[in-house]
Amino acid sequence: MYPLLETINSPADLRRLPRTQLKTLSDELRNYVLHSVSQTGGHLSSNLGTVELTVALHYVFNTPEDRLVWDVGHQTYPHKILTGRRERMGSLRQHGGLSGFPRRDESEYDTFGTAHSSTSISAALGMAMAARQKGENRHAVAIIGDGAMSAGMAFEALNNAGVCDCKLLVVLNDNDMSISPPVGALNRYLAQLMSGQFYASAKNVGKQVLKVAPPLFELAKRLETHAKGMVVPATLFENFGFNYIGPIDGHDLESLIPTLENIKHLEGPQFLHVVTKKGQGYKLAEADPVAYHGPGKFDPAMGLQKSTAPARQTFTQVFGHWLCDMAEKDSRLVGITPAMREGSGMVEFHQRFPERYYDVGIAEQHAVTFAAGMACEGLKPVVAIYSTFLQRGYDQLIHDVALQNLPVVFALDRAGLVGADGATHAGAYDIPFLRCIPNMSVACPADENECRMLLSSAYEQNHPVAVRYPRGAGAGVATQSHLDALPFGKGEVRRQGKDTAILAFGTLLYPALQAAEKLGATVVNMRWAKPLDLDLLLQVAGEHDALVTVEEGAVMGGAGSAVAEALAQAGVCKPLLHLGLRDEFTEHGDPASLLAQQGLSADGIERAINARFPAELASGKAPKPALKSVG
Repeated sequence: MYPLLETINSPADLRRLPRTQLKTLSDELRNYVLHSVSQTGGHLSSNLGTVELTVALHYVFNTPEDRLVWDVGHQTYPHKILTGRRERMGSLRQHGGLSGFPRRDESEYDTFGTAHSSTSISAALGMAMAARQKGENRHAVAIIGDGAMSAGMAFEALNNAGVCDCKLLVVLNDNDMSISPPVGALNRYLAQLMSGQFYASAKNVGKQVLKVAPPLFELAKRLETHAKGMVVPATLFENFGFNYIGPIDGHDLESLIPTLENIKHLEGPQFLHVVTKKGQGYKLAEADPVAYHGPGKFDPAMGLQKSTAPARQTFTQVFGHWLCDMAEKDSRLVGITPAMREGSGMVEFHQRFPERYYDVGIAEQHAVTFAAGMACEGLKPVVAIYSTFLQRGYDQLIHDVALQNLPVVFALDRAGLVGADGATHAGAYDIPFLRCIPNMSVACPADENECRMLLSSAYEQNHPVAVRYPRGAGAGVATQSHLDALPFGKGEVRRQGKDTAILAFGTLLYPALQAAEKLGATVVNMRWAKPLDLDLLLQVAGEHDALVTVEEGAVMGGAGSAVAEALAQAGVCKPLLHLGLRDEFTEHGDPASLLAQQGLSADGIERAINARFPAELASGKAPKPALKSVG
């Protein structure tokens, strides 16, 4: 099925092909991506859209000596296939297999690890300047999507790069902008002309000649800007100090390759604008690139099929329904997302309340401060954001929201482990980095109904509150239709036992209950990592010989640490065991298996408690050890 592709084990093999064979190779590569992803699941639309661009970049540039930095990495499957990983694509996003994103420890062709957007230009600029400082003659290329260009970090990098004399190329992969570029023969000619030596030389000579007559020089600059502006949106990027080229058809190798070859010989920072189509070559993905952005396994001949089995409600859906219901009740509510409408469950809210829905693009810092400004004017902002992406708005969270004690609700999706997306997307750190901020509160719902009620509790407060919940479905608890709230900062005893008490934060309540059945232990649903229910904590501590904390988050500085600090402050000394995510990055894989590896399954919790507190201690027959925290 792939006679040409199977001869390519590295970009060096690719570069030995005649250009006449590259179209055939691209067709085979696209089919390979489609059938590979259909077997494993993963990102599809974006990868189908970058096949020709990937082929052209590796064909023209001397990779890995020349550095390619792929922004986010959703579009790097063709890159992985061409760089010696074709036979491992069946392990994609599985434990011990290939990552769904670029990783430096996976291949020398993955020059920079990416999974969060808008970092590529900064990283590539750093590489380009390092090459210049070391006297090395190589290029650095950043490939960034139009969505990622909305982030401030991308423009910070452009601002810096425009005054640097280095071999940097920024490739804007435009597959969503509302620009109608003139593609085809004329545009191909103009792109090659503007990237050619004649154009560059003529422009430089013209500058030197006309500088002796400033009025003519200014007129020439204006004419050049207007002339190029008729066919390209050049002005913005040229004002940053880049030489802008394009837009060109990102699926036309006869346009891409000559243009890239010309760019290689130009001096200073270059900006190439290519236009691609998500899902290119697979009609179903072209028609609905969102649905095929990250599909699971499917039959390419049939496309995605709706499951006939009744699906359990996900936490994301719980949030989306709550948001609409609360907006119906309170006209002050506004919903804000940094470009994650579908992922955060805000599609229905957008449809029903378009005037109160704000998608600010991939700009997490702006999203947080934008919410703060709205809160200052009496509105009630709800920021729907993944836990891992809130990390990007941390200064704004402290300086603009918490310091002013503004009533902003943060709905933190993807808290805890996220499975196939791996360490870059895991929400492991929100409890530690949130609970240390004054005025902030952190709720940890154990199931779907509790999530809905704690969102209402958070909304009632007059200060910032985060509600963290995991990806996917929970225990299957049905949600109520009303908007009742749970008491602020209060937990509950869910199972009464003796000797040992398990304090559960979040959805690990349910495996804790299973473990407790075998151990005869008490289980407390703490609900809040901040504020802790101190009265309940001291009561439970006084009634039990040992305490165990359980959380799906970083154990260092997490909810268990909060318990230890509270007990120490109260002068209570009890044997403690903290169970949570260890001080390591958790790789991609099946979520249940990853939790088990972290010792956070029911069996793992039981084993850890038995190992830490032997039977004779649990029965009260042995001397009680001094306080000791174990990570």
